[in-house]
Amino acid sequence: MLLGTHIDLTKGPDAAIAAAQRLGCSAIQLFSGDPKAFRLPPIDASALSAFASAREAAGIVATVIHTPYLINLASDNPRVVGNSKRLLKHDLAVAAAGRIRYVNTHLGSYGERDRAEGFASVVTALSACLEDIAPDVLLILENSAGAGNLCGGQVEELGALLRALDHPQVGICLDTAHAWAAGYQIDRQTGVDILMEELDREVSLDRVKMFHLNDTQVPLGGRRDRHWHIGQGLIGLAGFRALLAHAGVQGKPAILETPGDDADDLRNMTTVRTLLAEVA
Repeated sequence: MLLGTHIDLTKGPDAAIAAAQRLGCSAIQLFSGDPKAFRLPPIDASALSAFASAREAAGIVATVIHTPYLINLASDNPRVVGNSKRLLKHDLAVAAAGRIRYVNTHLGSYGERDRAEGFASVVTALSACLEDIAPDVLLILENSAGAGNLCGGQVEELGALLRALDHPQVGICLDTAHAWAAGYQIDRQTGVDILMEELDREVSLDRVKMFHLNDTQVPLGGRRDRHWHIGQGLIGLAGFRALLAHAGVQGKPAILETPGDDADDLRNMTTVRTLLAEVA
C-alpha cells in the first residue's frame, strides 16, 4: 500500500514534506485551506507546481486533498449546497494545478428531508462539480459513520451514487472507523470478507480508490465519527490484519487520521507497517 498520514500544511509546504519524510510516508493527505470555513484561498499555480515537484523528490507517490468539513451536498438549503459546490470545485481546481490525483469529500447530511430527495440533490450537485474536472483528477466519495442522517453510510448507497453519476473519475474511500460505526463488524476475518464482498458487488473493488485507516472506540453501529489509534480500539489488530491482507487494498493509498502528535503518528504508522509485513 501507499501509506501515509494527514499532514499539517499550515506551517508551509517545506515543513509538511519534512514531516512526511520523518514518518516515511509514500502518501499524504492535506487540506487546501481552512477546513472549517467557506472562504476560498487563491490558487497559486506556480507554488502548487513547486510543491508537486518537491513531493515527487521526497518519494511521495500519492497526494490527497480532503475537502472542508462544511460541505453538505445533501442539504435542503440552496445556499448551503451552493457554497458546498464552490468549495468542492475549488479543491478540484487546486488538485489539477498541483498534480494531485485525489480529492476526497464527505457528502453531508439529509437532515429532516426525504432521503430520496436528498440523494437526488447530491447527484445533481456532484454532476455539476464533475463538469470541469481535469482528466488526471479523481473525485473520491467517503463513506460516513451515519450520524445525523448522513449520506453514504451504507455501501449500497455509495454504489447507487456511482451508478447515478456514471462517471469514470469518481471513486470511493473506505474509512474503517466510519464503516464500524455504520454497523460493519470488521474486527474479524469474516466481517472484513463480508464488507469487501459487498463493496465488490455494489461498487466494484476497482472503484475503491483509497482507504482511511482509523481504529475507533465507538460501539459497533454507534453512528459516531470518532477515530482512535490503530489496534487500540474495537476494530483491533485482528481487524486491520484481515483488511490489509485483502487483495482489494493492494497498491492503493491508505491515510491514517488517528489523533495525537508526531509521536502518535509514528507509532500508528509503525503498527500498520508491522501488520503489512506479517501479511506479506
